[in-house]
Amino acid sequence: MDGVPAPHTGWTFLTSHARVLAAIADNRHTRIRDIAAHCRLTERAVQKIIADLEQDGYLSRTRDGRSNTYEIDPGKVLRHPAEAGLGLTVASLLSLLVQDETDRATPAPRPHHSTPR
Repeated sequence: MDGVPAPHTGWTFLTSHARVLAAIADNRHTRIRDIAAHCRLTERAVQKIIADLEQDGYLSRTRDGRSNTYEIDPGKVLRHPAEAGLGLTVASLLSLLVQDETDRATPAPRPHHSTPR
């Protein structure tokens, strides 16, 4: 398929579930095909991940003609016991993964490195 990045091999810091959730947070009207291409997953894998997220209440889907609109529950606590014990929410995760619309229009400032005295 043209324009689709090659699959990634090896380990990564983020799960496919986190990547799909971030793609939906970035555009709640996005198509499964676009999520799959962005996350380097198959469409079938994305469908399964969306079903998982819906089943556990992280995501809801509304059918609008032939397309879907997704709604994320930002207050839902992350699943892993290590994160759940800290009260980390979906919103806190997504704040790290999804750029604000205003941030996209302007490049991020370069970090200023100061020399210790």
